Amino acid sequence: MSGPLDGGRDHGGPEDLPGAVPRIPGPRAAGDDLSPPDVLPSPPPHRVLKSLLGAWALAACSAEETAAVEEHLTGCAPCADEALRLRDAVGLLHTDRDLDLDPLLRSRVLENCLGRRPARIPVPAWAGAYDAETARLDALLRDIGDAEWHAPVRLKWFDGEEKVSRRTTVAGVIGHLMSTDGLVASALGLGDPAGPDAPASPAERTELLWGSGERPATRSVRVPWREQSHALVRTVSFAGHGVERLSVPYGDFALPLQDAMLDRAFECWVHADDIAAAVDYPYEPPAGAHLHHMIDLAARLLPEALAARRRAGLASPARGLVTAGSPGRSLHLEVEGAGGGHWYISLDSPAAVGDPDHAVAQIALDAVEFCQLVAGHVPPADAAAGQEGDREAVRDVLFAAASLSRL
Repeated sequence: MSGPLDGGRDHGGPEDLPGAVPRIPGPRAAGDDLSPPDVLPSPPPHRVLKSLLGAWALAACSAEETAAVEEHLTGCAPCADEALRLRDAVGLLHTDRDLDLDPLLRSRVLENCLGRRPARIPVPAWAGAYDAETARLDALLRDIGDAEWHAPVRLKWFDGEEKVSRRTTVAGVIGHLMSTDGLVASALGLGDPAGPDAPASPAERTELLWGSGERPATRSVRVPWREQSHALVRTVSFAGHGVERLSVPYGDFALPLQDAMLDRAFECWVHADDIAAAVDYPYEPPAGAHLHHMIDLAARLLPEALAARRRAGLASPARGLVTAGSPGRSLHLEVEGAGGGHWYISLDSPAAVGDPDHAVAQIALDAVEFCQLVAGHVPPADAAAGQEGDREAVRDVLFAAASLSRL
């Protein structure tokens, strides 16, 4: 099957004809032996190289494309700036880098948005604090891991004579907030998460929830709590003028809706701070305007709290009863810092009017410290307050402030 040693051709074939082309070409020269072309290929145009910047930042270009892009970047400042921005953005996509950003970044962005961007349906001013504090707490809850929902949290309050506490978990705290918010939801005609026959007392409702076999023990409680808070804000926003006077029962007392929403905002902040301490998460006080409204609510509740302690034999007797609406013996409450101000607390009758000309004592303390006292987190005897005047009046008001706390 093979021909002779001269390549397998028979003599006298057509290939032997003068000028014939051999059927099998000879060996090619090596690449290194080739002479370079006289004209180099032109680089891709600017628009092509610019379109490759994204792929270059993702390291998805071929070697030739990478070389062309990088050579182009040395001479094109706009593309070089764009390439740096794209490369920095790609760096954020790496899953192995530390994404533990400043924990306060979310709250600062949220606070800025709440302060600058008007809602499509305006939230009433008296519900703004609740809207902000539930949003801040939700941001905290989004940041914690599954295991931290089981972190122990000790809730503290003042029972009238001494500081007491109750141990629960992060999930238990959210259940407690949802249960008590249910009082407002029920007053607005929304569904009560504790059920139609649930007691009105916040403490009894919470114990009922914690003792139930159906209580959520994990982060699953976050979604119904957040949906309920959204529903409350949405409902009061659409309700119109006059809804703020709707009565919300708390068992042995009641609050108008606008005060109940402030009360819920205050408790949301206090318990968010409890959660933050349990999971080692930085947490800031409310915005100054919201803090001021919370302090004002506590100051307005102090005369009745003082009268209740007097009826229980826990406060000194009244010294100078006056007719309702008349100025009477007063204590000057000076709260310093963001959200602070001056209040005059009637000492002898809830119906009397606090008046600077009738002040017999003064208390001065920081805004957050006053709120910690009202929350029952600081015993009244330990409150670092500047005091002046009638010592008995000072003591009575400090203990009345602490007695505003509850589970």
